[in-house]
Amino acid sequence: MSRIGKQIIEIPTGVEITLDGQTVMVKGSKGQLQFTHDPAVTVAKTDDGIVVTRDSDEPHARSLHGLTRALINNMVIGVSEGFKKELEIIGVGYRAQVSGKKLTLNLGFSHPVDLEVPEGLTAEMDKERKNVLVISGIDKQLVGQFSANIRSFRPPEPYKGKGIRYVGEYVARKAGKSAAAK
Repeated sequence: MSRIGKQIIEIPTGVEITLDGQTVMVKGSKGQLQFTHDPAVTVAKTDDGIVVTRDSDEPHARSLHGLTRALINNMVIGVSEGFKKELEIIGVGYRAQVSGKKLTLNLGFSHPVDLEVPEGLTAEMDKERKNVLVISGIDKQLVGQFSANIRSFRPPEPYKGKGIRYVGEYVARKAGKSAAAK
């Protein structure tokens, strides 16, 4: 039995969940999300919350049991609290600028990198911490993917530590070249 899948999803106050066949709709104060699950698992609403069960012990059904529960739980958390990722931009002359739905990154290339912020996400520079970009939204997968795309333009390098990293991310530093002893 899946340890994640057998846990009951608690529904916080202000969150409304609608089950329509294989479609799960979650509506909260921050927005609305929907998900269509595989027929190998069953989603039911009880007094305690949402219960995800599987119909058989086939490997396909077993692999989807915990996944379906985690996706629905992330939807519930997203519409009630939201998700955010913080990216730290480190390097001389490296900076980001947000204007509306356009994100401009200056990362030491000969040209600025312009990105369109996807629908449902917000990007803003942290006012207290210099060079920290905050990506937030209700869809956990979308927040994580967009943050990873931004980080991929200049991942942190191990010698000087320059690049874009998540706040709190540890980057193993390496020693540079040293002269050979003669």
